[in-house]
Amino acid sequence: MTSIIHAENLTRRFGELTAVDHLNLDVREGEIFGLVGPDGAGKTTTMRLLCGLMDPSEGRAVVAGHDVHRDLDLMKDQIGYMAQRFGLYTDLTVAENMAFYSDLFGITGGEREELSSRLLRMTRMDPFTNRPAGKLSGGMKQKLALMCTLLHKPRVLFLDEPTNGVDPVSRRDFWAILYQLVRGGLTVFVATAYLDEAERANRVGFLHHGKMIRCDTPAALKQTLAGQVFLIQSKIPRETIRDLEKQPGVLTVQPAGADLHLFLDPALTSPGRLASAIPLEFRPITPSLEDVFIALTREQGARHAA
Repeated sequence: MTSIIHAENLTRRFGELTAVDHLNLDVREGEIFGLVGPDGAGKTTTMRLLCGLMDPSEGRAVVAGHDVHRDLDLMKDQIGYMAQRFGLYTDLTVAENMAFYSDLFGITGGEREELSSRLLRMTRMDPFTNRPAGKLSGGMKQKLALMCTLLHKPRVLFLDEPTNGVDPVSRRDFWAILYQLVRGGLTVFVATAYLDEAERANRVGFLHHGKMIRCDTPAALKQTLAGQVFLIQSKIPRETIRDLEKQPGVLTVQPAGADLHLFLDPALTSPGRLASAIPLEFRPITPSLEDVFIALTREQGARHAA
């Protein structure tokens, strides 16, 4: 597939702080790409650089065939950007908000009616056209923001943590809409702090202190920890964590609900060797993306300290 987003050594500094550090990235046309990282990792800055809302300190970006710095006006016609706080007008109804954004994009007549009707059906928002935006639920506000962003038929949709603070059912509905859009040819670039949500993307990039530390499909990322993650059940988790972290070859032990996830270095130890020192059952598990991210960030921290 053709790359519709290309970043080459993309960098942004704020004084002494490097928010995005020589980022290299290619996103294929027609995929959902998830940019994952904790708060402060550089996700929003990356998105603003790709959308032309901020100039880079170094490097360049090409989106939808246009250099973001040189051909900004041409590029902006090809993208939709939904910020964490989209500019909905709470005193206007759903229909009035959509009409306002249609006017901004210069969409009139039959095209406006056809687009609005199709988006309302897709999001199941058609029963709420006369409801003020301020009286919508969090999930419905996000759907309205998405519809307004899509009115001019962009080729690339940028979403900055679109489901932050939204209930699980609304998050699921929102992703179902994204899948429909991608089947129609749209490319989606979504930044999220939810690792379970990132599993829905075609490919995922892990951002840590402004650096892309790994980028691949969710399945391939999980394979990087195959044979290294084990589930442990303990009635005294704090003591178990303390005892395990004293053992050679144990990288880290993390709480996971009522259980513990153990990360080990197979070159230095094994479940059998650990069981001989600490009487526990070590059950191998398929790591989650959260497990992978914890392991990678720990590895990056160790390298930085070295």
